[in-house]
Amino acid sequence: MGALNFLWDTAKKTFTAGLITLTVSDRYASIAPIRGLSMHPTFNPNKSTFMGLPVDDRVLIEKFCLEKYKVSHGDVIVFRSPINYKEKHIKRVIALPGDWIQIPNSYDTIRIPDGHCWVEGDNSASTLDSRSFGPIPLGLLQGRATHIVWPPRRVGKVEQKMPEGRLRPY
Repeated sequence: MGALNFLWDTAKKTFTAGLITLTVSDRYASIAPIRGLSMHPTFNPNKSTFMGLPVDDRVLIEKFCLEKYKVSHGDVIVFRSPINYKEKHIKRVIALPGDWIQIPNSYDTIRIPDGHCWVEGDNSASTLDSRSFGPIPLGLLQGRATHIVWPPRRVGKVEQKMPEGRLRPY
């Protein structure tokens, strides 16, 4: 009878901890791996390996910004792809609703519509971003990357930066 009570207590505690973890990761914060080179050199600056396996950066994604879509120029955000909802991308916010932006390698200037933002990867040679699919709806946002939490030698705050001369004062 004692073993049965122990198993029941362990199962209840495990279930409760699982529910709490799920709630926290869904509403407040989570950890996400960064794969690929689209945000190089901000993330994965040198593809190192551990025992022959690649070591990707892992970042803390805070979700408080989702309330009223509180993002700023230069923030690094995670969002669902407007092309394939199953994919998540991580890119830097370049322009917000109402901003005028100069399209790179073009003479075009566009105004970002309400409820959208313009995102770009830091590595323009290897990225799928707003230059490919246009402004993204703010409703696709999943959170904002605030800190690198893995690997230990790279732990620190994610820098908020903007490319020069991209926004136009129209």
